[in-house]
Amino acid sequence: MDFKRKDKTKELIESIDACSLTDLEGIPIFPKIEDNTAFLKKLFADCSDFVIREFKQKNSVVAIAVFVDGLIDTAEVNQALKALMVLEDGDENVRIIEEKLLPVSQITRVNEYKQLLQAVLSGDTAIVVEGNKEALTLGIRGAEKRSVNEPEGEAVVRGPREGFIENIRTNTSMLRRKLKTPRLKMKSAVVGRETNTNLVIAYLDGIADPEVVEEVSRRIDRIDIDAVLESGYVEELIQDSTYSPFPQVMYSERPDTVAAALLEGRVAIFVDGTPMVLIVPTTFFMLMQANEDYFERFQMATLVRWLRYLFLIISLVTPAVYVAITTYHQQMLPTTLLLSIAAAREAIPFPAIVEALIMEVAFEALREAGIRLPKTVGQAVSILGALVVGQAAVQAGIVSAPMVIVVSITGIASFTIPHFNAAIALRMLRFPLMIIASILGIYGILVMALIILGHMANLRSFGVPYLSPLAPMSVGDLKDTLIRAPWSNNEKRPSFLGVQNARRMDTGFADQLQSRGGGKGTVGRSSSNEEGKT
Repeated sequence: MDFKRKDKTKELIESIDACSLTDLEGIPIFPKIEDNTAFLKKLFADCSDFVIREFKQKNSVVAIAVFVDGLIDTAEVNQALKALMVLEDGDENVRIIEEKLLPVSQITRVNEYKQLLQAVLSGDTAIVVEGNKEALTLGIRGAEKRSVNEPEGEAVVRGPREGFIENIRTNTSMLRRKLKTPRLKMKSAVVGRETNTNLVIAYLDGIADPEVVEEVSRRIDRIDIDAVLESGYVEELIQDSTYSPFPQVMYSERPDTVAAALLEGRVAIFVDGTPMVLIVPTTFFMLMQANEDYFERFQMATLVRWLRYLFLIISLVTPAVYVAITTYHQQMLPTTLLLSIAAAREAIPFPAIVEALIMEVAFEALREAGIRLPKTVGQAVSILGALVVGQAAVQAGIVSAPMVIVVSITGIASFTIPHFNAAIALRMLRFPLMIIASILGIYGILVMALIILGHMANLRSFGVPYLSPLAPMSVGDLKDTLIRAPWSNNEKRPSFLGVQNARRMDTGFADQLQSRGGGKGTVGRSSSNEEGKT
């Protein structure tokens, strides 16, 4: 019987060729150390960073430690391996080693090679002992990582200055520091046949809709792709409408933004190797809000939001309106302005639509170049380049000065949108709007606007209507949409998310202050009276 088992093990080792971890499903840890060593050496042939450290007793190998150089904390690994150097007869059971010998806080027992190698390739150290069908994985990772800094894409005047980094455990710990509650749940997942990227689904139990959490887990489990190198892979694979220009998944690199989203009843998805954390469900009005809206006074936050919506419209339709008016509807302009525009366009050889396309494409190219160039020269190229190119184009008679002004205003307006993926959607829609305006004029813009609104009304993000709470109308939730009501009036979470616990705060104290006119110095007077009595 032992000979048959030995032959099967030998055949299995010899049959192993280049494979991914999914191909190792069901392959057990071998009881014999020599079989494990031969299996690992064949599997990781020509891998100079893969280390197999042997421990001998009476001239025979009794245990091996397996790790990847560069992913471990060398000092902690050396400390743990000292315990195996004094291994004595009778201590070969992995349970005894786990409980008595290894000075490591995180130890997991595994019985399959898929689990073992998944941990090792993520930075853990594995211990395989002679005569055991289980192995131990030690959580002592120590790879180099970027320090926590302020996120450049979501800078604030008032608020925390910390942002996520590329290490998933550092990111989840930053969220845990914001939400110190056992309600915060974090479910692990692994995606990517070759990358085996770690994911964490975070939500607040008792607040988030269980059906949404289950749907997020279901969509992630169904991902079958060879590699996930950034959260953008996951975003595209789990969103409801792939071909829509509007983002149905929001991302952020700020822990306070993610914590606030979870407190509203949303779900966050952490992806190892990226500082961007995905947030679902996402609505359009959520993309128009900045975390700083909740750190400043509500009056200022409301005015800034109105400004954003105004510039959103300007960014989307201004070039199209200019093309439509100068092509078909000149009677809409005052005579003086019309004569000024006509004089500026007199020597221009192109129609207004060609002018607009030339300038918009040039502006987008300069903006892209400014992002890709080194930071020290990128801003200078994008701003000065736009001015120089615009001035040169006007002097050369390629475009008119009014068109340069229109494109400049449009570009500035697009920068007021807080989230980059929402601004990209508007930048893309600007071009079809200009083209239809050159064909049908203002009527074409109105038709296109209705099509865009209809498309947005038809979108869903994990079952939540994209235009919530405006369509369908939810009057109670409008307090945090076009305006930002004071915190004392935002006592409930958004109802359209289907949260389990709708109430977020007790407004009794705020109501009491209002009924007493803000206290009217009651505390100060009572203190003075007590001093007088004394």
